[in-house]
Amino acid sequence: MNREEDIKERSDQESTLQYAYMEQAKEMIKQQVASLGRDLTFCVVTFGCQMNARDSEKLTGILEQIGYRKTDQEDADLVIYNTCTVRDNANTRVYGRLGKLKNYKQKNPHMLIALCGCMMQEPSAVERIKEKYRFVDMIFGTHNIFKFAELLVTKLQTEQNNGSDAHSMVIDIWKDTDLIVEDLPIERKYPFKSGVNIMFGCNNFCSYCIVPYVRGRERSRKPEDILAEIRRLADDGVKEIMLLGQNVNSYGKNLESPVTFAKLLQMIEEIEGIKRIRFMTSHPKDLSDELIEAMASSGKICHHLHLPLQSGSTDILSKMNRRYTKEQFIDLAARVRKAIPDIAITTDIIIGFPGETDQDVDDTIDVIQKVRFDGAFTFIYSKRTGTPAAAMEDQVPEDVVKRNFDRVLNVVQDVSREMAERFEGMTDTVLVEGINEQDQTLLTGRLGNNLLVHFPGDAKLIGQIVRVRLTECKGFYYLGTRCDS
Repeated sequence: MNREEDIKERSDQESTLQYAYMEQAKEMIKQQVASLGRDLTFCVVTFGCQMNARDSEKLTGILEQIGYRKTDQEDADLVIYNTCTVRDNANTRVYGRLGKLKNYKQKNPHMLIALCGCMMQEPSAVERIKEKYRFVDMIFGTHNIFKFAELLVTKLQTEQNNGSDAHSMVIDIWKDTDLIVEDLPIERKYPFKSGVNIMFGCNNFCSYCIVPYVRGRERSRKPEDILAEIRRLADDGVKEIMLLGQNVNSYGKNLESPVTFAKLLQMIEEIEGIKRIRFMTSHPKDLSDELIEAMASSGKICHHLHLPLQSGSTDILSKMNRRYTKEQFIDLAARVRKAIPDIAITTDIIIGFPGETDQDVDDTIDVIQKVRFDGAFTFIYSKRTGTPAAAMEDQVPEDVVKRNFDRVLNVVQDVSREMAERFEGMTDTVLVEGINEQDQTLLTGRLGNNLLVHFPGDAKLIGQIVRVRLTECKGFYYLGTRCDS
């Protein structure tokens, strides 16, 4: 038996085990419901990225399978905080909200509180919770989400054996894993679109980023498992999928029979029913000509590429351990735009990284103007404890960072507005996602390039792909009218 076969066998065994725990949990919840004379409710609060959002859908699927009823209220019988730790203040937000949960729990002795996600992979955070937030019931991390039913059964059994007054905290944190447990319940937020994990973890170790330490090393799902999941989604009416990974461009490198990301996209494109394929996030150092060609020749891959720049300074990029230069990024973006002229390129930019000078900021602005980004998430550098950058000297003064951030943001907004205006008067397809919250007479959807469009229409169109004429650019979104053909 080779390594992949061994992992597959262990993953299948774990999946079977967890379904058994779900059945056991279901019986225990049924007994509680009968005793209380009412349904038990749950609330999952998600912090952070789309990977966390996908994990929360898995937790929701398990909870609904075992008999809980979903609510948005945080005074539910079971509350899960799926945490993010990309910045120190993300942890602070969780600590602050836990105080409110303590008050709810004092009023509801049946309430359970669980913490999971990236923050729980930090030993210091777990120790603080154990010391100062003893009312928390369960703690688990990013690698064993699939074990939630088992952990819940353990907690409920402990309470049954010891009495509800004898509080115990169930803690199960894995440092890493090679398991990818398939086929567990998932409750999607949208019936017509879905995220699909294609890989987990990250090998890049950018000097400002905690992700490799809390998500572990890269491990790719087998292509046949990904394709099987997407076929099931298509059969269930899903039209658009978002392929998720910390760096999708490096997909397949750790498989015993390597498969490139471009090849995976081509296989997915053959699945009937799927109309749109998106993906994120792409690391510039791994974006290949093969992938550019796959996007250019595809009829389903959306013409939107999120390509994080982080800095336009080659010196700062080196300190960030990004492994490309300013010139290489500009050349890469030019090759993408030449192959796919109507593509929208969006990015991430960090301002105020240690040692950043005014010239470094000028370099970033130069890249923005040359690449002509369609949009950018612009962040002020936040020191992240546990990363190499946090220990670097030459931390930039706050007033200088704020001044440079405003400079960059103004350029980003000007360029993005100009790029959006180029579509005015065109007709394109829109996936209708819902009713506009500000104006209930309008529907809201997205173009293939991810640009937001609002237009009059019947709510029956939600989940459909329709043609819309873009009549008025409002800077970062469009007003439009539906076309009959």
